Amino acid sequence: MAVKKRTGRWSGSRKAAGTSAAGKKKAGSDRRLQRKAEGGRQRQTRSKGEGAAHTGARRYPEPPLPKQHQAKPGIEAELRPRPLYEAEDYRGSGKLEGKVALITGGDSGIGRAVAVLFAREGADVAIVYLSEDQDAEETRRAVEDEGRRALLIPGDVTDSAFCQDAVERTVRELGKLDILVNNAAFQEHVPAIEDITDEQFEHTFRTNIFGYFYMARAAAPHLGEGDCIINTGSVTGLEGSKELLDYASTKGAIHAFTKSLAQQLLDRGIRVNCVAPGPVWTPLNPADQDAEQVAKFGSDVPMKRPAQPEELAPAFVFLAAPVCSSYITGEVLPVVGGVGGG
Repeated sequence: MAVKKRTGRWSGSRKAAGTSAAGKKKAGSDRRLQRKAEGGRQRQTRSKGEGAAHTGARRYPEPPLPKQHQAKPGIEAELRPRPLYEAEDYRGSGKLEGKVALITGGDSGIGRAVAVLFAREGADVAIVYLSEDQDAEETRRAVEDEGRRALLIPGDVTDSAFCQDAVERTVRELGKLDILVNNAAFQEHVPAIEDITDEQFEHTFRTNIFGYFYMARAAAPHLGEGDCIINTGSVTGLEGSKELLDYASTKGAIHAFTKSLAQQLLDRGIRVNCVAPGPVWTPLNPADQDAEQVAKFGSDVPMKRPAQPEELAPAFVFLAAPVCSSYITGEVLPVVGGVGGG
C-alpha cells in the first residue's frame, strides 16, 4: 500500500510537471497572438487617424467642413463646398430611354443628382421644388445639358391639390409619367420631446409622409406595367435619432408606406422601393444644424464623411430601371456609409 501511495504521489508529480510545461508553451503562444493583435490594433488606430474612406473614382470632402448655417429651406448655391452631383465618371447606357420622371425636392441635393443621372440615362424630368428658384434653374440647365427636357414646378407638397396639379402638368407637358421619386423633406433637430411644437410636428409629417402619399395617389392612375415609385427614406427610419424624433418617425413611416404600397400595386406591374441614405452633403443639414455641428457632419459613420449626392443617385437609377431591378419591389436599400453607419 505504501508503494502504491508513493507511486501515486510520484505519478501525480509527473503529471503536474507535464501540465506546467504545456501551460508555459500555451501561454507563450497566447502572448505571441496578443502581441500580433495589439500591433494590428495600433496599425488600425493609425489608419483611422488618417481620415475618411474614399473608395470611388475620386476623393470627396471630409470633416472638418466649413462652419456655416443657412435659413430654411437652404440654398445649394450658397453651400461650401458645393455638393457634387454631376457624377463625371458615370456613363449612361439608355436604361431610362424615353421615360418621364417626376422628382420632388429635385432642385438640389439628392434630387438634383438623381435628375441628372435620370437624364443621362435618357429620361425627361419634371422637378418639383418649394421656392428655391436659383437652385431649380441650375438643375434645369444640368438636365438640358444631358439632352433631355426639364420641367420646373414650384409648389408645396403638403398641399394635396398641388400634388394632383403637379402630376397632371407633368403628363400634359411631357406626355406621360413613368417614374415618381418622392424626395422632398423637412427636418429640425430638437433635443427634447417637450420642445417639439405642434406646428413643427405637423409640418414634418405633412411634408415627409403626407406629401409622399399625395404624390403617389396622384401618380398611380398614370403608371402602368414596368413603371415605378421610389421613396427617399433615411437611416434614421431604420435606427432612430434622438434629436430628430419627428423626422425619424416620418422616415420609418415612409419605409412602411413603401412596403405596403408595393404590395398593393404589384398586380398592376408597378414596383415601389425606397433608398435610405445616411448623412449626405445637401442644404438640408446646414439649414437645420448650427455651424459647429455642420463642421462635423458625417464624421460618425464608418467612412467618416458625408456622402455626396452623386454617390446616392446611382441607387435610384438602379431601382428605376426595369433592366436592373425588375424583380425588386417593397425593398428599403440602405446607403449609409458602412455597416452601422448612422
